[in-house]
Amino acid sequence: MTDRWKHGELTQQIIGAFYEVYNALGYGFLEKVYENALVHQLEKSGLQVAQQVPLDVYFDGVIVGQYFADLMVNDQIVVELKAVDAIDEVHAAQLRNYLRATNCEVGLVLNFGPKPTFRRQVMDNHHKPHGDPKNIEHE
Repeated sequence: MTDRWKHGELTQQIIGAFYEVYNALGYGFLEKVYENALVHQLEKSGLQVAQQVPLDVYFDGVIVGQYFADLMVNDQIVVELKAVDAIDEVHAAQLRNYLRATNCEVGLVLNFGPKPTFRRQVMDNHHKPHGDPKNIEHE
């Protein structure tokens, strides 16, 4: 099968694991419970998963802050987890910032809300400022 989207096969594995965890646990837990369960499910599938990955934010060549991405899968996909009523634009903006701050080009927001929902975003590295995340300047 051809990978129609950037990292499409890996993205589908992550989304499949998301639904497996949601179907088993349902709605109502804190994000950390879902995070730990999803990490377990992804690692069971043979994927490499890092939790709470620190991402430095640079301005004028100086670190001015740090984000923590919930998950990084196979060093290719940033995953942000939510347990809210619905994915909001602020969650999408958060994911865009994570993509800008890394060499990852694909990100997912997975919401363990009343209905399981997700949003996929792509940001090609050649569209990122200076092509090097350490040179990104945020206003």
